[in-house]
Amino acid sequence: MSPRKNRRAMTGRPPDGGGSWAQETEEGPDGEWIVRSIAGAGFTKAYRCPGCDQEIAPGVGHIVAWRAGEGGDDRRHWHRPCWQARTRRTPRVQRSRNAPRY
Repeated sequence: MSPRKNRRAMTGRPPDGGGSWAQETEEGPDGEWIVRSIAGAGFTKAYRCPGCDQEIAPGVGHIVAWRAGEGGDDRRHWHRPCWQARTRRTPRVQRSRNAPRY
């Protein structure tokens, strides 16, 4: 039988016992944001990233962000690279299949 590993106490853990997170405020050209870095462990729900429109699989670390002053009702879950590239990307325009391409 192997010896028990010492477990480090996690700081910044949410009160409900979910995965760990660290929250900060970020100022960018698109305004002020509350940004929470989420460790994927303990999360079982899949989310859709608004940056790339791909799924964030359960258990994958990611970013949760919302505009400062809005109370977090409009939170969005982002892949970390998508969040960092949000100001360099243009919004995706959905076109119909036969729409002209310019």
